[in-house]
Amino acid sequence: MYAVEMKNITKRFSNVIANNSVNLSIKKGEIHSLLGENGAGKTTLMKILYGMYQPDEGEIFINGKKETISSPAKAIRLGIAMVHQHFMLVEPMTVAENIVLGYEPRKGIFFNMEQAAANVQEISEKYGLKVDPLAKIEDLPVGTKQRVEILKALYRKAEILILDEPTAVLTPLEVKELFSILKELKKIGKSIIIITHKLNETMDIADRITVLRGGNVIDTMEKCDTDESKLAQIMVGRKVSFEINKKEPAVQKKNVLVIKNAVLGKKGVQKLKGINLELNGGEILGLAGVEGNGQSELIEVLTGITPLEKGCILLNGKDITNSSPIKMLESGIGHIPEDREKRGLVKEFSIKDNLILGYHRKKQFSSRGILNRRNIESFAQKISKQFNIKAENPDALVSTLSGGNEQKVVIGRVLSEDPEVIIAAQPTRGVDIGAIEYIHKKLMEMKDQGKAILLISAELDEIIKLSDRIAVIYEGKITACGRTQDFSESRLGLLMTGGKTDKSGRIEKNDQKNI
Repeated sequence: MYAVEMKNITKRFSNVIANNSVNLSIKKGEIHSLLGENGAGKTTLMKILYGMYQPDEGEIFINGKKETISSPAKAIRLGIAMVHQHFMLVEPMTVAENIVLGYEPRKGIFFNMEQAAANVQEISEKYGLKVDPLAKIEDLPVGTKQRVEILKALYRKAEILILDEPTAVLTPLEVKELFSILKELKKIGKSIIIITHKLNETMDIADRITVLRGGNVIDTMEKCDTDESKLAQIMVGRKVSFEINKKEPAVQKKNVLVIKNAVLGKKGVQKLKGINLELNGGEILGLAGVEGNGQSELIEVLTGITPLEKGCILLNGKDITNSSPIKMLESGIGHIPEDREKRGLVKEFSIKDNLILGYHRKKQFSSRGILNRRNIESFAQKISKQFNIKAENPDALVSTLSGGNEQKVVIGRVLSEDPEVIIAAQPTRGVDIGAIEYIHKKLMEMKDQGKAILLISAELDEIIKLSDRIAVIYEGKITACGRTQDFSESRLGLLMTGGKTDKSGRIEKNDQKNI
């Protein structure tokens, strides 16, 4: 008997078929990877299983019994839980309050916080998911927040656990810890569905794999019957190249962007502690670090969002310290933000309006405060074609696009302005392998044109693959900097978590055993 059977599931949104007669079966006590490009229909299918959407056609069976899952509340009663890509946690509340929310223990008519904390402590120890029940969610690192989401599901007695892009914001160490937890949950009979587009992680964690493309199931297979290359071809429908052809750039210019002794504090805590970096034209400098070590603050000062307390920023020798975001753009600094939904796009706007955000004052797009709609339309058509943005037309709302196409809108806007410096923060976060291949190609093209690129990424393989030099940031300081070939993934992992280094950035002898 299967834990889940979804038979001939079809879901339409207006004229778009998100799921087309999909069949999916999940065994009890297995980890099943639901693999596909952005927009393939993975999340839609799982939202149907979780009761967030209702299918237009098809049937769902849970443990052999036909069910109508009319809401998430009904799904929870059936033992189904979903951990969303963007966590559904109340930030000002404690871990315990979040986990028991909706199922609170009471003392008379009042919420029993002491009992809630005890319950969370008990379930935390039972499943080996260590958390502090009294810690505030807003103070926790992202990996711990995910533990809280999983504990919340287990507290509700979930037997079927859906994880939507669970590693999108995790460090390699946090991914390893998460996978250890999932394997333990599998051992005790939990059925786990992972929505992902990461092939290496799929091959690491999954027992079986189902690939969706264009709303259709292309294949379901045992992990032992496939490999990354085959999966990529099935996902995209063509051969995908993972190779990066690094070559000497056509243009080389020293010290295009220089950051000197950058100091910044937030809420009484120093986030940048004397950062020094030089970025050259015709190179990619990769900034590696566990999230929360000053990367976001560095991006903010380089793009004019937050003023520096001390230090300076020089662009081609000119001091641009604490310039406004508009001045930074006009100076030639392009910004691919780490969170496209928060700082990259207005999802209620059309594609064409998003393609000119920040640049709408240019003569090409407006005159005396009035937008030139004809020029904007022509520009949007050109960029949509050049950057392969898949949409009905540039008037379509960004909210209707897949994650990969949303990212192409952001990248198209930034690169079309021909910036001299590109701050590329998490440029491939949450996008599929086809989009990753495309974005990597574009960044390499810009490098070869002599652009200075600062690449901030949580993906170590991306940092190593694309960068000419790598700098490691830890607790607001640059702890190592050197040529890419001087760093292995294990060495970077050690440095990112505070491994000791000498003044030149080399690991000290007493840490060599950890490499």
